[in-house]
Amino acid sequence: MDARPPLPPFTLETATQKVRLAEDAWNSRDPDRVVMVYTEDTQWRNRAEFPVGREQVRQFLQHKWARELDYRLIKELWAFSDERIAVRFAYEWHDDAGQWFRSYGNENWQFNALGLMVRRHASINDLPIAAGDRLFLWPLGRRPDDHPSLSDLGL
Repeated sequence: MDARPPLPPFTLETATQKVRLAEDAWNSRDPDRVVMVYTEDTQWRNRAEFPVGREQVRQFLQHKWARELDYRLIKELWAFSDERIAVRFAYEWHDDAGQWFRSYGNENWQFNALGLMVRRHASINDLPIAAGDRLFLWPLGRRPDDHPSLSDLGL
């Protein structure tokens, strides 16, 4: 099994880097890329879904990005300890009817010694927004380095 640096124990610098790497992977909207940072037996709680293992996570992500169109995400470090990181996030997306949403949430992550995520707990709320209220306007893919953070946006 390959290591996924940065590795625990985390520092402010390495925890911040781990959060940005996760954001970048999720903004790729590529389930095959995203699942490689989780252990084979990873355990998730995402809203009311509880996928276990990479294959169930892959299927979850495929379904997610099939219904959450034009997905753009920003994550921000909230807290960290030796092998755990807490983040807050927001993402914007629209459904197949064209209704835009901004989804707000918090995640708690636990990593093994190789830097793979063993557990992920996510709580998320969806807020319908008008297209003109969108704030995440970069081209699909990685958020540009000079784009405002959640705190900069007042979110």
